[in-house]
Amino acid sequence: MSTDEPKRKDQGPYVEALVRGLRVLEVFSASPKPMSLSEIAQAAGFDKSAAQRLTRTLVGLGYLEKTTGGVVPGRRILERSFDYLRATPLVTRAIPILADLRRTVNERVDLSLFDDTSMIYIVRMQSKRDTLHAHLIGARVPTFCTSGGRAVLSHLPEEQVLDIINRSDRRKLTPRTTTEVKDILQRIAEVRETGYSLALEEVVIGEVALGAAVLDENGRPIAALHVVGSLSEWAPQDFVQRVGPLVTAAANGLRAP
Repeated sequence: MSTDEPKRKDQGPYVEALVRGLRVLEVFSASPKPMSLSEIAQAAGFDKSAAQRLTRTLVGLGYLEKTTGGVVPGRRILERSFDYLRATPLVTRAIPILADLRRTVNERVDLSLFDDTSMIYIVRMQSKRDTLHAHLIGARVPTFCTSGGRAVLSHLPEEQVLDIINRSDRRKLTPRTTTEVKDILQRIAEVRETGYSLALEEVVIGEVALGAAVLDENGRPIAALHVVGSLSEWAPQDFVQRVGPLVTAAANGLRAP
């Protein structure tokens, strides 16, 4: 079962109305299309009257917008994403390092944050191939089967690694996605030997990816840097020889001071 649902960080009092309003925004994570009040109510677990009040409020604030066929997330949400990125020191440190790495390898370079069973893209720098999925920040990918995710897991205690793997939704994203626990653990052990993680077509067919973990000042993994190429242009071993040392050095350069 996936654990991407928001979790309470403590047991203190919550403002339930705010929680319900945010839940309305979160229902759009499962659908890129406009949603009707009935669809929002069903997805959020509210009655239609509550969904109408919450939706009307969010439209008024600009966090939802009316369009043909229902409502969609509003442009005001982008401002909050900007606030987050601007306030995150890791992003400030990462931009010049990622830009230099992209110029060197001429391939896509990404930075993702570690968030339990998921990695969340926060910086994406494109190369010569353009696809929609490779441009968008905020997208989540599973930790257990991605190059950056396994690089992060290699820096965690075995007990925590097993807990994350066991709570993950280990469905195959492609025919080559590694889903068996013993195989995932073997891949993680390999990262501990090399310092980087290789993933071949585990998320997208035709892609080869190398990832390395970014550590905080206490040596704990907080993010991952990854370089993605095409198997139509790279033999896996050539990609490893070219990119492996570079991605490791770049990730080390991002370590918190």
